[in-house]
Amino acid sequence: MPVEIIISTPNYGVMNTFSPRTTMPAVTVTLIGLSIAASLPSLLDPASAFTPLLIANPGSPGFADILGGEVWRLVTPIFVHFGLLHILFNMIWLWDLGRSIETLKGRLFLGLFVAASGIASNIAQYAITGSPNFGGMSGVVYALLGYVWMQGRFNPAFGVALHQSTVVMMIGWYVLCWTGLLGPIANWAHTVGLAVGIAWGLLDRGRWTSVRSL
Repeated sequence: MPVEIIISTPNYGVMNTFSPRTTMPAVTVTLIGLSIAASLPSLLDPASAFTPLLIANPGSPGFADILGGEVWRLVTPIFVHFGLLHILFNMIWLWDLGRSIETLKGRLFLGLFVAASGIASNIAQYAITGSPNFGGMSGVVYALLGYVWMQGRFNPAFGVALHQSTVVMMIGWYVLCWTGLLGPIANWAHTVGLAVGIAWGLLDRGRWTSVRSL
């Protein structure tokens, strides 16, 4: 399993009321279900991606579609996957990392985290490359990875940590994607997602420390 539990009984007393503990990972399950539904057209026919879910219609100038009121496009590319391995890889990581965060931090936290990291990674990928032909949960997965990585390293009360080999593998995969050997990859989405997760994980640790010191 990619996620290693290093504290058998997490100190849930440090949770705040804004993000209570949950045992049913409803948000994680919903995200997986939406990803499968949004990806079915492209999985059945690679040429039939559901363009209303992409960040822009091919050929549209800049963010014209979003500025014209189609604001859902800021988020929906995270649900569109191209190929069985693409969605399988992302859903396995989403289930492990998303479920862990949702259990520890609550549904609201995970929902906000996915929305923020997804929007940031989508905007970065499109703004830098100019191509709307990308999709997938990878940017969010790297954000989840960065968050759990930092919390596991610097916040013992968090209760979940990534094994060092897992971090090495994911960073190695990140670098490999940049080489171009794996074909067209949304590398800027990966990069911004990872940066958002690391920054959030580092900033969030202070809240746990202050609560534990009471």
